[in-house]
Amino acid sequence: MCNSEYHESDGNDSGETVRTNPSIDLNSWLPVTASRKAKWWYSTFHNVTAMVGAGVLGLPFAMSQLGWVPGITTLIVSWLVTLYSLWQLVELHEFVPGRRFDRYPELGQHAFGKNLGYWIVMPQQLMVQVASDIVYVVTGAKSLKKCADLLLLSHEKLLNQLRQTYFSIFFGFLQLILSQTPNFNSLKLVSLLAAVMSFSYSMVACVASIWRGINIRQHNQNNDIIKYGVRSHTIAGIVFDVFTSLGTIAFAFAGHSVALEIQATIPSSAEKPSKKPMWRGVMVAYAIVALCYFSVATSGYWAFGVDVEDDVLVSLERPRWLVVTANFMVFLHVLGGYQVFAMPVFDMIECYLVQKKQFTPGLSLRLIARSAYVVLTAFVGICIPFFGGLLAFFGGLAFASTSYFLPCIIWLVLDQPKRWSFHWVASWISIIVGVLITILAPIGGARSIILSAKTYKFFS
Repeated sequence: MCNSEYHESDGNDSGETVRTNPSIDLNSWLPVTASRKAKWWYSTFHNVTAMVGAGVLGLPFAMSQLGWVPGITTLIVSWLVTLYSLWQLVELHEFVPGRRFDRYPELGQHAFGKNLGYWIVMPQQLMVQVASDIVYVVTGAKSLKKCADLLLLSHEKLLNQLRQTYFSIFFGFLQLILSQTPNFNSLKLVSLLAAVMSFSYSMVACVASIWRGINIRQHNQNNDIIKYGVRSHTIAGIVFDVFTSLGTIAFAFAGHSVALEIQATIPSSAEKPSKKPMWRGVMVAYAIVALCYFSVATSGYWAFGVDVEDDVLVSLERPRWLVVTANFMVFLHVLGGYQVFAMPVFDMIECYLVQKKQFTPGLSLRLIARSAYVVLTAFVGICIPFFGGLLAFFGGLAFASTSYFLPCIIWLVLDQPKRWSFHWVASWISIIVGVLITILAPIGGARSIILSAKTYKFFS
């Protein structure tokens, strides 16, 4: 991200202007701040795209690790905590009159100091965005391969030759093209399509799971084929599964890492601050998030019980056309979702190359820098294609911080609410919940990856 050391206020409603020399207005070129013409509903579908992604498909699996009551309770607590912390970010975007914190690290710098704040926030945000893109490579490849598996059931020889690696490479190729989208606001149609797809496949997953559950119960009157409770049968296994589930759920609430950047695309003035349209969009987005998350989590667990896969769509086989359609929707969604998380990374890379390395802003810089990032994330996704383990590991390691408690810490530092007031109590509850997830979830996720790796062959 652009360090605020380079920012100079130009006195207009576009916020700060980043300059490397008097002839270059870098903010007018960087992807996050190049265009500030977004409407409030852009905030809705950007947030839906960022949140209702790969994580929602893992929620039934998280339920199978926790059981009914703990699973639903954890989802409700996470939804409330992250809605509150997202409200804090929206308010903090223009916490200082006449100034906009367009990027997460800029807010960290204001709260903790120029150098300390930058290095507290930037690595965590970067990890969230890179991790999301890696998981999206895995998700896109798995979903497209699932489509091929179902469509080519009668061509067993061909199916045996179609490796997931090939689909990952194809996904990466498409991202090379999409990555040349100039700025965040130019991504609006791609993000809108992705948001529509995420809502659609969530509803398909819910309906298909309910249909499957009803069908099994009609053919099995004893109803003993679906087992509930928790997956593991040992105390150690149950404990590690609980850790893993916390990370999986935390991964599902990842939109905070791009919230300030989304708000940066909305115009703002003293009379009409950006927080009003941004918050309106967030409320609509969170209503959609609640509908998708709770319906998929409960229907998937109800239909499959403890045998549900870490990606609920992998568990579904019939009706075949519906499952193929849902998996293709997932593929289309992660195409756009990848770019929503990648855009702030592109912003950081391009800012660094221009400011620190004196590269000239232009098409060639973007082509090389963005392509290198896409190739790197695709390669890692090919090497570590463990969907469930990646969700839990990254969800706890970085997502819990940026979504659950980092906004609350910044709020306590800047707003300084009175002790035992609502915001003081709510912030500390969020911090405690987030820190516990950050400590525990990576342990479960790492264990899951290690167990999966025992039977994995590279580029298989």
